[in-house]
Amino acid sequence: MAKKSMIERDKKRIKLYQKYILKRNVILQQYQNEENFNSKMKLHSKLQKLPRNSSKIRIRNRCWKTGRPRGVFRDFGISRHVFREMGHQCLLPGVTKSSW
Repeated sequence: MAKKSMIERDKKRIKLYQKYILKRNVILQQYQNEENFNSKMKLHSKLQKLPRNSSKIRIRNRCWKTGRPRGVFRDFGISRHVFREMGHQCLLPGVTKSSW
């Protein structure tokens, strides 16, 4: 189980990302379409004034059950340990334990 503070910090980052996504995308679109260097610098400074944690890159993939940050399967959203346990209990659709 991950520390509660780390899980809560990640939740805060997700909320900030959702709050600033439209503003960030508008500024980035203007930045890409702009050709004047001075205008680009102004747009870049606007982008830097947004909170750092509002960036998507700051969000960490975590297991929804345990909060583990590493070894998380994207398709199921769970870590490898939980995946193994749930796979043995036949709780995951389309997953079978291989044996030969």
